[in-house]
Amino acid sequence: MDTFTALADPTRRRIIERLALGETAFGTLAAQFEMSRPAVSQHLKALREAGIVTARADAQRRIYRLTDDGLEELDAWLRKVQGYWNERLDRLERLLAEDDTDKETNHE
Repeated sequence: MDTFTALADPTRRRIIERLALGETAFGTLAAQFEMSRPAVSQHLKALREAGIVTARADAQRRIYRLTDDGLEELDAWLRKVQGYWNERLDRLERLLAEDDTDKETNHE
């Protein structure tokens, strides 16, 4: 599963937000959602497959955390799109400034 597909689900985004606060044991994480533990496990599996979260064993518990580079694909896409919008907004700003200058010139 790719990053964008994984992030399309609101439950997965909530899991990511929770894990952004720090590592969390599966039981603690699952208790925060109004769904079965197997359903939470499936969401975590999707996030693991997308490379967004990782799990480690701690005795009988599974501890989940965000990976260091799990959202790089999203970050790269956002930078590209942001560059597009920055360019468009800069162009709009120039056009508006030119329009203001034209109005000032015509009123003199």
